[in-house]
Amino acid sequence: MMHAIEELLKRAMGLDLASIGAAAVERAVHLRMAASGRVTLDRYVEFVRGSEQELQELIETIVVPETWFLRDAQAFALLSRWALESWLPKHALGPLRLLSLPCSTGEEPYSMAMTLLTAGFPAERLSIDAVDISARSLGLARCAVYGKNSFRGRELAFRETYFEVSARGWHLSRSVQSHVRFQQGNLFADDLLAGAQRYDAIFCRNVLIYFDRETQDRTVAVLRRLLALDGLVFVGPSETSLLISHDFVAVKAPLAFAFQNPDAVPVPKRSSIRAAVLPPAWLPPRPQTTLSDQPNALQRAVALADAGRFAEAAASCAEHVARYGPAVEAFRLSAMIFAEAGNLDSAAASYRSALYLDPNDYESLIHLGLLVEKRGDAAGAKVLQRRARRVEARVKAGTGP
Repeated sequence: MMHAIEELLKRAMGLDLASIGAAAVERAVHLRMAASGRVTLDRYVEFVRGSEQELQELIETIVVPETWFLRDAQAFALLSRWALESWLPKHALGPLRLLSLPCSTGEEPYSMAMTLLTAGFPAERLSIDAVDISARSLGLARCAVYGKNSFRGRELAFRETYFEVSARGWHLSRSVQSHVRFQQGNLFADDLLAGAQRYDAIFCRNVLIYFDRETQDRTVAVLRRLLALDGLVFVGPSETSLLISHDFVAVKAPLAFAFQNPDAVPVPKRSSIRAAVLPPAWLPPRPQTTLSDQPNALQRAVALADAGRFAEAAASCAEHVARYGPAVEAFRLSAMIFAEAGNLDSAAASYRSALYLDPNDYESLIHLGLLVEKRGDAAGAKVLQRRARRVEARVKAGTGP
């Protein structure tokens, strides 16, 4: 009967059970069984199938917000530069329309507002919509009172500027709150933001990883529908390859994880290999050789690949291996170069070599998963994607890769 629950959750919110683990869903189901007085799983499944309210309660129990202010700070830095230097000179009138989807408990859309207000963007031209499936999260967002878990890192000057200490925690100023409109909505509802003007920038971060590939593709189609022609979309560090596979064009801003609308670019630009080798922000420094440690062969490979000289770039990677011995980074870079050149067999072989040296190499797991899926091996892709999610979960929990 858990399979029936899985199907209900997938239809309702796109959740791929493998992304969070069966145990997490089972815990949520047992909590709701106890709360609703259904003593057997069969009876609970029957109940939730007939009750939209109970389905929402189950979703609320499963959804555990994990967010904080200015998460992946380079994304907000890019948003600020782009809004002031690119968007504003081209739009003499009208508001800058931003969307946070899903917005969770509000830290992300409020971070958009604080970043732009601090940078001097005209307050009267700032408009932010924030949408989430969870009524509970939206209630917390509207209250705008936050505890210490919402403030991470060392750069906390914004807290002194925009928050006041209250008995319940840090209370966000009305001057920021007034720029954000919250509403409940389902990413997969046909009427999601129906009739709304397209958005100049959309933050849809760290949600695609919880969907299977079919659902990810549906989500990307929604983003494309909502995004202005000259707009930007921001995703999580683990989700960049998916956007690239849909022809979105990467913005060359390290660690911002931002993409241009592909409809605005007649001929898709080849993304920089240099940007592609940057790891997700949550990965700790690796003990392997880095580009700065051994600059000659690998840095030359990056430069050659960015110039389109793929054969010479691959040869430079081989030179590095011959000189310094097998290294994860060299094989991973080789794989990216082969993939850019269209040599998918060699790309797959190089990713597998990297994983032979380090079975927990997150970037190789993600890229190889997309590669084998593109070649028709959906089952193999799922195995690799699950391994990548386990690595990410262990690193974020502080238990190592």
